[in-house]
Amino acid sequence: MSGLSAAHHLVAGGLSVTVLEAAEQVGGRMVTDVVDGFRLDRGAHLLNTSYPELRRTPGLRGLPLAPLAPGALVRVGGRGHRVGDARGPRGARGPSRAPIASTLDRARLGATLNRLATTPTSRLAARPETTAARALTARGFAPRTVEGFVRPLLAALLCDPELQTSSRCADLVLRGFARGRTCLPATGAAAVPQRLAAALAPGTIRLGTRVEQVAVNCVRTADGAELPCRAVLVATGARAAAELLPGLRVPSFHDVTVLHHAAPVAPVREPVLVLDADRLGPVSHSLPVSEIDPGRAPSGRALITSVVLGPPPDGTGIGAGGGDKSVRAHLAELYETSTDGWELLGVHYDPEAVPAMPAPHDLRRPARLLDGLYVCGAHRTTSTPQGALVSARRAAHSILRDLRDRPAGRPPSEEAA
Repeated sequence: MSGLSAAHHLVAGGLSVTVLEAAEQVGGRMVTDVVDGFRLDRGAHLLNTSYPELRRTPGLRGLPLAPLAPGALVRVGGRGHRVGDARGPRGARGPSRAPIASTLDRARLGATLNRLATTPTSRLAARPETTAARALTARGFAPRTVEGFVRPLLAALLCDPELQTSSRCADLVLRGFARGRTCLPATGAAAVPQRLAAALAPGTIRLGTRVEQVAVNCVRTADGAELPCRAVLVATGARAAAELLPGLRVPSFHDVTVLHHAAPVAPVREPVLVLDADRLGPVSHSLPVSEIDPGRAPSGRALITSVVLGPPPDGTGIGAGGGDKSVRAHLAELYETSTDGWELLGVHYDPEAVPAMPAPHDLRRPARLLDGLYVCGAHRTTSTPQGALVSARRAAHSILRDLRDRPAGRPPSEEAA
């Protein structure tokens, strides 16, 4: 997604761009498989309506989004509680605020979220830095508020179960949660890169073209071809970028497993994020996807997507027994319904799903490595779709500035930036 987004910014700046994609489809990790009429994302891709880059990026303006209901449904103390939306769900459960027991605790949480929502991102990025877990304790939240809502929410949004993420990054994520609505790309995560690709001129993207070597004025592909250019932007995952750019830092990663189940009916009649605060099973959070985006499931069927923050439970897989049985048992508790008739449609494990952002974390790693050589991706800013798009825009603008300032005909300097 970063590479396609950067291409749009460069084209808008008047440059001719070629995108070299190693895979046979665009999108990187934002892939959607179609299985028996169900649209299954391989990753845990949550967007937010407040992401400014969705409006800034040419090609993404007007992207159809499927919003979730405000707040979340949290399993805590062996019961499901609706948190963060006074309207309550459209179902059998009545509204409950048990995880945030007192009026004072609710007021304190609301005031904190409101402050985050109205604080400029530059100020959040300049705050003293610690881990997200320590920051929650320092803010004076009641332990029940932290454990019953904020911790499982941040774990889901950051894909970090231990909340060792930088408190600055956590504040930025909570700011988005407070300002907008968590959402899914309508029809599947693949819709985002596909929309970006479709808006570029025909011939811009070369699929099935693996790059083996880059220089400030040339790219060499796996088939031995050399493509001259005025600038090279490496827009891949962190490890692949480091293979092309020796010396580039490779972060640690959060591994994620995504499981998709089909059911005769949705376990909850609301487009809501379901969180596990009790931590008594493998699932971190789950989504009744067909309630959020009905087009992802065939008529008369329900799609439930769940996320394990780590490797698949032993035995999980199509046709496997023990692992999926433990997942479905946990989902039965989270949704307070039988899952005996649920069918496992797909399991996708990504050991490098999300680059870790431990404190101290540099939110503005430079895009320009050399005059003519640049890098972008979520691993350069924050490990979110917003971060990936921000990094792409910064890299594109850096290229445009350098080419504007470079006299015509002068090759790029190899002086380090």
